[in-house]
Amino acid sequence: MDEAFQEWMTWREATRDEPLEGMGAFFDARVEAYEAHMARWEAHYRWMARLLPDGVRTLLDLGCGTGLELDRIFERFPDLAVTGVDLSPDMLGRLARKHAGKRLTLLCADYFACDFGESRFDAAVSFETLHHWPAARKTKLFGKLRRALKPGGCYLQCDYVATSRAMEDAAMAECARRRARDGVAEDAFVHFDTPLTLAHEMQCLRDAGFAKVEPLGFLPGDGHTAMLGAVR
Repeated sequence: MDEAFQEWMTWREATRDEPLEGMGAFFDARVEAYEAHMARWEAHYRWMARLLPDGVRTLLDLGCGTGLELDRIFERFPDLAVTGVDLSPDMLGRLARKHAGKRLTLLCADYFACDFGESRFDAAVSFETLHHWPAARKTKLFGKLRRALKPGGCYLQCDYVATSRAMEDAAMAECARRRARDGVAEDAFVHFDTPLTLAHEMQCLRDAGFAKVEPLGFLPGDGHTAMLGAVR
C-alpha cells in the first residue's frame, strides 16, 4: 500500500460516519472559501493555459466553477468564446461577475445531460471535476465531448487520480457503502471522491473514440494530480 492510499484509508476511517452531501449543495455551501481552497493548484491552472494550442477561439469548460482555470486561460486568449457548465448557480454567478465583458455562455446544468452539439469547439477543458464518477459514466461523457470538438480539437483534463487499482476499488466500494447507508440512489450526484487510476482514465478516453490520448505528467511534488491530453 503506497503513502497516498494509506492517507486515504486514514481519511476514510476518520469520516466514515459523515453523511453524503449532494454535489450542488456541497459547492453552494462553500462558495466563499472555494477559491482560497483551490489556490493550491495555481501552477496547474497556468500549466493548462500554456498547453492549449495557438489559435483556439472556442472552448468548452466542464465543471467550470468560479473559473479559476479561465482566469489564466483568458490571460492568454482574451477574446476566447467560452461555454461553461456547472451545477452551482452561486459559483456561476461569481464567474460571470469576475469576467463581465468576456464572451461567456454559462449553463447551470448537469454536464452528463447537456447537449454540447457537434463539432462546435476548438478545445475543451475540465479541472478537478471528474473524480466523482465511475468509468462507464465517464466514457459516455467523453464520447459526447469528443463529438462536440471540431476535427483535430483537443481536450485537456487536470484531475485527481488514484495511485493504484486497489485505491480506486476501495474508493468505489466506500462510496457504494455510504450511498446504501444514507439511502442515496446510485445515479444521484454526491460529493465523494472516486478517482480512477491514470491508466484507467486514459482507457476511458480511448474507449470514447479519441484518436490520441497521452499523459502530460505531474508537476514536481504532486504525484496525484495528473494532466491528460486527448485529440479528436
